[in-house]
Amino acid sequence: MQVTVTNADGLKRELKVQVPAQDLEAKLGAKLDEMKTQVRLKGFRPGKVPVSHLRKTFGKQVMGDVIQETVGESSQQAIRDEALRPAFQPSIDLEGEIQDVIEGKADLTFKMSFEVIPAFELSDFSKLSLERLTSDVTDEDIDVALKRLAENQKNFEPREEGAAAEEGDLLTVDFVGKIDGEAFEGGSAEDANLEIGSGRFIPGFEEQLTGAKAGDDVEVKVTFPAEYGAKELAGKDAVFAVKVKEVKAPAEITLDDELAKRFGLESLEKLREALAEQMKGEYARMSRTHMKRAMLDKLDELHDFELPPSMVEQEFEQIWKQFEHELQHENKTAADLDEPEEDVRAEYRKIAERRVRLGLLLAEVGEKNNISVTEQELNQALAERARQFPGQEQQLYQYYQQNPQAIQELRAPIFEDKVVDFIAELADVQDKVVSRDDLFADPDADDHDHDHDHDHDHDHDHDHDHGDKEKKAAAKKPAAKKAASKPAADEKKPAAKKAASKPAAGDKKPAAGDKKPAAGDKKPAAKKAPAKKATAKKTDD
Repeated sequence: MQVTVTNADGLKRELKVQVPAQDLEAKLGAKLDEMKTQVRLKGFRPGKVPVSHLRKTFGKQVMGDVIQETVGESSQQAIRDEALRPAFQPSIDLEGEIQDVIEGKADLTFKMSFEVIPAFELSDFSKLSLERLTSDVTDEDIDVALKRLAENQKNFEPREEGAAAEEGDLLTVDFVGKIDGEAFEGGSAEDANLEIGSGRFIPGFEEQLTGAKAGDDVEVKVTFPAEYGAKELAGKDAVFAVKVKEVKAPAEITLDDELAKRFGLESLEKLREALAEQMKGEYARMSRTHMKRAMLDKLDELHDFELPPSMVEQEFEQIWKQFEHELQHENKTAADLDEPEEDVRAEYRKIAERRVRLGLLLAEVGEKNNISVTEQELNQALAERARQFPGQEQQLYQYYQQNPQAIQELRAPIFEDKVVDFIAELADVQDKVVSRDDLFADPDADDHDHDHDHDHDHDHDHDHDHGDKEKKAAAKKPAAKKAASKPAADEKKPAAKKAASKPAAGDKKPAAGDKKPAAGDKKPAAKKAPAKKATAKKTDD
């Protein structure tokens, strides 16, 4: 086999590989000899079929297999001989007439084109200075968490007949909405639950029901927000005829052993202890999140090397598709952005470059220090993933067994965390005591002036129902959307670009939970559908 480097411009490589015809003939002969003991042909005793007859009958087909195998083997051998590390699978172009190669009249010649992983020097991690934010879980923190937990478990009791609704009350209502006197799709509901002050309905809707009594008919006038998910309703005035059917007041919440028993614990003290342990884990994760983010920022600053264009382009396309997916679920396009699309693309391309650079860097650290993911670690991650889908564990395991790429996507964040831990062990890490608010602050808060519409790993603003199925209607605020591919909270994320109009101040951030609607809960057009959550991919930034 002869290998010639025909192009070595930057990270681009082209190799010409030539395999002599006699080498192919030798492989063909070996395969035909092997077939002789296995093939069964009419008129011949087992194992007695002449090789010449096999060549005449199966020669071209077998030679095709030989060529395919030889291309694969020789291309890998050429890469090893030249000590190259392709960024992607090389593209292969056969040269000459393939028929001549099959007939043994010409050598097998093909061209390999690919980009290589750049060679670069790693910085001295012992000179890396990092801060580890720490914060103690105080009794006050536990008190707040306990009250929030109790609040989420609250029950509602009917108010006395004729009592007026107050903020915090739960109303059962029917309503019909109209725009310019015409009812619209998704604008009506029956037996809907509305908690005054919850902010679940569009701005101004809930407040107008304060003071209403059971049996009252109330006319509610609102204006749909300019950024409302259903474009046909955005910015329009609507009038809702609301029938108040029942008014319930929140029952008094008692922090006692009975509350603890709802969670399977024997006493309030045990519940406090459980909350404290859970919060310590959350504090530790946020501490690590900030340190990892700071580490990645510094590593990005310390290393500057040429990046394979194809890797950057692939990463950029994934980011951009995610962004377009998010816009689509807001019924918006790039034309609705408050800055030129070219500028947005340029910013996202920089993020793609950062991700590729950090991905290559962490991979290099892992390779040079023999860091790998064990089967035990992978199985543990798979088990944790399966616990998120109760009742579907078997299907999930089968999916991963049949999809090597999915396994790789499960392995990647484990590998990344192990490399980060390795670097942290070498770095100069100083603890810094901060407040809880500083610990849980968004790492991106100081980096961008844009609104952040991505999920966060530690958002505690989850919705809770009260055992009553709510019908979704246009009067309700659009559901907070989930990013198509959720980046880890400790990574630099693309800033979510604002549309031309600024979101209402009362809009909530999306909750971290991947909540699924009830199977029978049909969403009206006005209700923004949640984006599907993509399979987790390696996050390099």
